[in-house]
Amino acid sequence: MPVNLTAPDPAALHAVPGVRLGVTMAGIRKANRRDLSVIELAEGSSVAGVFTSNRFCAAPVQVCREHLAVDGNAIRAILVNTGNANAGTGEDGLARARQGCQALADALSLKPQQILPFSTGVIMETLPVDRIVAGLPGAIAALKADNWAEAAAGIMTTDTLPKAASRQVQIGGQTVTVTGISKGAGMIRPNMATMLGYVATDANIAPGLLQALVTEAADASFNRITIDGDTSTNDSFVLIATHKAAHPRIEALDSAEGRVLRDAVIAVSQQLAQAIVRDGEGATKFISVVVEGGRDEAECKLAAYAIAHSPLVKTAFFASDPNLGRILAAVGYAGIADLDQTLIDMHLDDVHVVAKGGRRTEYREEDGQRVMKQAEITVRVNLNRGTASTTVWTCDLSHDYVSINADYRS
Repeated sequence: MPVNLTAPDPAALHAVPGVRLGVTMAGIRKANRRDLSVIELAEGSSVAGVFTSNRFCAAPVQVCREHLAVDGNAIRAILVNTGNANAGTGEDGLARARQGCQALADALSLKPQQILPFSTGVIMETLPVDRIVAGLPGAIAALKADNWAEAAAGIMTTDTLPKAASRQVQIGGQTVTVTGISKGAGMIRPNMATMLGYVATDANIAPGLLQALVTEAADASFNRITIDGDTSTNDSFVLIATHKAAHPRIEALDSAEGRVLRDAVIAVSQQLAQAIVRDGEGATKFISVVVEGGRDEAECKLAAYAIAHSPLVKTAFFASDPNLGRILAAVGYAGIADLDQTLIDMHLDDVHVVAKGGRRTEYREEDGQRVMKQAEITVRVNLNRGTASTTVWTCDLSHDYVSINADYRS
């Protein structure tokens, strides 16, 4: 069961002027499953994205990069299939990704370079592009502005719930919308700049600012989550601006208007990223790992991810076992060469566990176990060597995670 996560209310997902979404069942891997989505963008929209750093990146990721490099202001449609990642498929995979772009371009009277393809699912299997082509008329016929909830469901793989978020803010006296969807539950440790994320806004923002904004949003959200420490071949996060809002154009992200938009985009992105962790395969606990007192954020991230990735730490959380020495061990091997263990403090929520590198005299294991039994837990480690800090979100590791992934292809 997801950890304090419910399906989004379609009525709470605000339509973004200039964006329409359509979903259909194409039978890409399984019958009677929504698995093909089209997102249509109004002319004049701008798109920027960040993608997996996995060198074995999927064919659609390669094609997306190519098309964005040609002109991110010319993109008019996004094509997403589930059930097949089209990764580890060589030149044939690239040809099939391009064939899908060509088919959608023909259907919408566009050029193939104006299409961004995305795939998610099983790696190293041939993409059944004929099923995608056959399914396109159904997805196009279903295009609607208020179809965000349906689209969130249409990009799921092992997710148990769709993930979507939306908010509206005031910029220049005008209402501006930011709405997004994401998918992911396993093979999650995005390292960008098998999760997918799409956030759209009607904000009138200078197109040249979009890449910086999507990179910052990714670093504050999707690049701060981990379920199992595996960076997918297909990780992609795209930010769309349709420029339909009537406020004066935002020319700088550090302007008052730019900060309002930035905060809204990051908030939506963080909600989507945390939803992925809450729906982690087999997850029973949602864990925030806060590392502070570092000399810089980089070393705080080293320690935070060492904790969040550790199978021993994650299984202890699953068992509600306050075997908290595992957390200290992870901090110790994180790679901070000159770390002074005698300075380290650690809290488990409100419980002060470690002081000056050792078990605090007043700490009682029953207090630690009380916290470990909660569905949401915060681990806070203070390195006491500087002023930098960072936060990473993760989940526990359960028996179900093994079962889900052992049976993934069956």
